[in-house]
Amino acid sequence: MNTLSYVNVFARDIVALSGFYSRLFGFNEIEAMRSPIFRALDTGKSSIGFNAQEAYDLLQLSAYANPSGCRFLLNIDVDSRQEVDRVAMQAVAAGATLIKPPYETYYHWYQAVLLDPEQNVFRINVVL
Repeated sequence: MNTLSYVNVFARDIVALSGFYSRLFGFNEIEAMRSPIFRALDTGKSSIGFNAQEAYDLLQLSAYANPSGCRFLLNIDVDSRQEVDRVAMQAVAAGATLIKPPYETYYHWYQAVLLDPEQNVFRINVVL
């Protein structure tokens, strides 16, 4: 069966941004993957990688570096509605921007929509 191993985020500051997600959600760093241009976090089911700007050249993506606008959306599940509320407020205190306060969706999820400190979109969810 195919599985998702990583979602990678290009970041201006890989240490700060990976630390933001690590502290907020309790994800542990995969230290064996650490390099000057990469950090990785174990989410329990897959991983989030944080690539420094130098990775654009390494991957021959220089022509696509620094695209404008929302280019991806991270979804991170928590255990309860109360946890969505708590973690969303904790994220704001840690430098995130709350875009859409916690709400129940038409597909029966409870979620909040935020921007991380580097303006990447992420949602905190619980399936009801």
